[in-house]
Amino acid sequence: MRRILIVGGGYAGFYAAWKLEKKLHKHEAEVTLVDPRPYLTYQPFLPEVVAGAVEARHAAVSLRRHLENTRVIAGTVTAIDHAHRVVTVRPTDGDAFDLGYDLVVVTAGAVTRKLPVPGVAEEAIGLKHVEEAVAIRDRLLTSFDRAAVLPDGPLRRKLLTVTFVGGGFSGVEGFGELLSLATALLKRYPELHRDELRFHLVEASGRILPEVTDRPGRWVVRELERRGARVHLDTLVTSATGGHVTLSTGEEFDSELIVWTAGNGANPVLGKHTDLPVDERGLVVVRPDLRVEGVADAWAAGDDAAVPDLASPVPGARTVPNAQHAYRQGKLLARNIIATLRGRQPKPYVHHSLGAIATLGLGRGIFQYRRLVVTGLPAWLMHRGYHVLAVPSWERKIRVLAVWLTAALFGRDILSLASVQHPRDAFVSGGDRPEWNAELPAPFKV
Repeated sequence: MRRILIVGGGYAGFYAAWKLEKKLHKHEAEVTLVDPRPYLTYQPFLPEVVAGAVEARHAAVSLRRHLENTRVIAGTVTAIDHAHRVVTVRPTDGDAFDLGYDLVVVTAGAVTRKLPVPGVAEEAIGLKHVEEAVAIRDRLLTSFDRAAVLPDGPLRRKLLTVTFVGGGFSGVEGFGELLSLATALLKRYPELHRDELRFHLVEASGRILPEVTDRPGRWVVRELERRGARVHLDTLVTSATGGHVTLSTGEEFDSELIVWTAGNGANPVLGKHTDLPVDERGLVVVRPDLRVEGVADAWAAGDDAAVPDLASPVPGARTVPNAQHAYRQGKLLARNIIATLRGRQPKPYVHHSLGAIATLGLGRGIFQYRRLVVTGLPAWLMHRGYHVLAVPSWERKIRVLAVWLTAALFGRDILSLASVQHPRDAFVSGGDRPEWNAELPAPFKV
């Protein structure tokens, strides 16, 4: 029986395993999936997790619950030695071990691209995983609570300042949703005023949302600025040390929340720890049918693969790294692997884009398909409709719809659970806050 190993449980890896389970004959092959997280993150929902419009758990899909016939290993693949058909797996606990296979599927996904900007590694939060989206939301809500009891001054201004770095879809959607949440919060905080909110979106190029054309992109900038945000185009963050943001234009300000969404980078295991062929960006080189170029028994798809875009009129074009492609490539991977196991020819990947769609906050969005552009409430409804259909499993679809219906009836949930990130604090302190104790005269200290 053939051993199929899937490296990574993101879109492409999850859907490849899911479809293999449904189409493989009994005893035809055994499937193993390795990923450090026990769930697939449905990344299009992360901006709505930031805004509290989707529960964090509902933006994740359990691998073990939905991959019933796949062996799921919680660990990170740190090296792929395809010549010997073995990978090295580092589990969360215990020693690393080697895992053999007959056929490998590389769908490890991309990682957040960090630049050597002082202070970013210490201060910024990414927006690629559920826990990051939850932390961003809780940080904003906690900042409102802290700012509401402070007089006007540098600390209050810092607490009410948010900075997003990166004007791609992840950054713009997260920025728009968090701005919508912050604006809605003001009616619950009479101590705060709208003109105290300072939201900065910093983009190195001269435009945002590269997957839409110039005119819709400019409309998004105007929409965000109309709502009180600052959009800095052709601008770099040169420092973020201690939360003090310095821009290449010379502007400086303090920001309590810095979110880094400045693009994706290749998974380091592919660029440094594999004998599979990779291009100059560190992506696995594959044929149109998703087989690794010049290598037998190896496949790749998703954000870590340089997949030829046969639907593009541009010679040599590669598919863009987004969920729309990874989802479809994962399903084709399964069909093509089964075809080769049964002596048939695999099919090339061809997908014509369904358009680009983005949420910009509650009731606001933008959609473009070729020359057709839809903005505002209709685009926002299209965004929600498309993604509730696309999220895997009926169980998740129903849960998300239930949350949206509840929010429509009762409004946003504005509860912050930032304390869950430090669950032992209350137990250790016994109700005695360290900062309170520090302010007491010596005879009164505990």
